[in-house]
Amino acid sequence: MNALKIWFALVLLTMIGVVSWASFNENLFQIPPRVGGDPWFIATLFDTYFAFIVIYLWMAYRSPAWPARIFWFFMVMGLGNIGISAYFLLRLFRLPPQATVMDLLRREST
Repeated sequence: MNALKIWFALVLLTMIGVVSWASFNENLFQIPPRVGGDPWFIATLFDTYFAFIVIYLWMAYRSPAWPARIFWFFMVMGLGNIGISAYFLLRLFRLPPQATVMDLLRREST
């Protein structure tokens, strides 16, 4: 489980760093039309957001509470891997020391 904690912490910190760097260098809402209309850019966005939806559906299945489901939907769709890694870190640190990966994957009880 420590390896997963390290992995998701690395993802979180890297994504915060990359997003911060990009934000300081270019306004997200002023991306050149050549980039925004590029077929590979569009394909990558579809691919990424379909993956985000798959991860979110598992997160929603795992959580019995609607407020949490709604919160994590906006975190994943708005922040992508920042939200996903924050979710996993939160879950990993809540597990007891003897927990297994299956404990991480199981649905929470109501």
